[in-house]
Amino acid sequence: MAKFEGVKWANKQLRYLLDEKKPEILEMDSKVYSISKSIHYGIFLAFEGIRFFCRKKNDNQLELTFLNLHKNLERFQRGISFNLGAHQQNLVPTIDELYDILLKYFKDPSHREFLTEMAEIKAQGYLRPFTVDEELSIGVTFPNKPSIRIIACRYERYLGEPFTGVVIPYLIRACSLNGTGNLKLGVNYLMSLKAVDEAKKILPEAGSALFLDDRFYLDIRDRNITEWDSSCCLFAFQDGTIVKIPESNLILPSITIQGIKSILIRKGIKVEERNISYGELIDRVNNKEVVAICSVGTAGILNRCKKLLLIDNQKKILGVYEWDEKHELFNKLGEIKEYYWKIYQDEAETPPDIKIEKFII
Repeated sequence: MAKFEGVKWANKQLRYLLDEKKPEILEMDSKVYSISKSIHYGIFLAFEGIRFFCRKKNDNQLELTFLNLHKNLERFQRGISFNLGAHQQNLVPTIDELYDILLKYFKDPSHREFLTEMAEIKAQGYLRPFTVDEELSIGVTFPNKPSIRIIACRYERYLGEPFTGVVIPYLIRACSLNGTGNLKLGVNYLMSLKAVDEAKKILPEAGSALFLDDRFYLDIRDRNITEWDSSCCLFAFQDGTIVKIPESNLILPSITIQGIKSILIRKGIKVEERNISYGELIDRVNNKEVVAICSVGTAGILNRCKKLLLIDNQKKILGVYEWDEKHELFNKLGEIKEYYWKIYQDEAETPPDIKIEKFII
């Protein structure tokens, strides 16, 4: 399973009660009550992952840079709305409210040293807003004291290359009918862990699992590829084409993959947005037509899979993909990962459909 390495946390967290609309800065270890529906039933657990970069300005001010932050906040807003009842939709914060509480968090003086150090070493920053029910109750009801909490860290690495994986067709990450697969909810991630655990039984060095869709009643070859256990995927083929899986109720609308797609197109690389059936992937892997299969997400940006086992429901191997390091497209994907990070640092031109947002604190 993909994990963060070299993590250092900020000193404080923020709590924002949705009914009181009152942000307050808390100690990092401030408790969530054990008697909470969020703890016992997973009710009102949504979260977001937001990459940022911190730069020290000439006047000793700090500047925070985000790419397409509004899309992260819109996705977080949808997760909050899903976790509340119809009678509570007035509690869902506006996008402007979410901007305000994020900036309140960063502007707290306790973060100055942490952010200054980040700027000096040009570290990767990761912001994690999440939700929790602050009420002391274990009744199975919608949250009566819903709140947002915000924490931040810097880190050195997430997933990385090379990594290996296994397609796990006999576990389903999410059910499209429920409409949860396209939201960042805690409920989706236990199955991701179980799938990676299954992958390791088959290939001990496996770090990721690739899911198929929830149409288990179809022949396995007719089911479509959806996502990695904790990230979206891109496929690169020998003919120079990149394929991005279209968004659906089973696909998290990745902010990063949208940016990567924009850069690919800008660099003259053909990008198709379409489904890939498992049968197509099996055939193209066995015909040596697949150059790269990539994991794309906020923390890792883009990482290329070195080896992927394609198996059936009985765990019989149907194909073995291995990356093609000599292909021009393989190397371009590595360059595009670096390009994406350079946009944060003002070292690369920004495509018009990537919105840079900067804040002085």
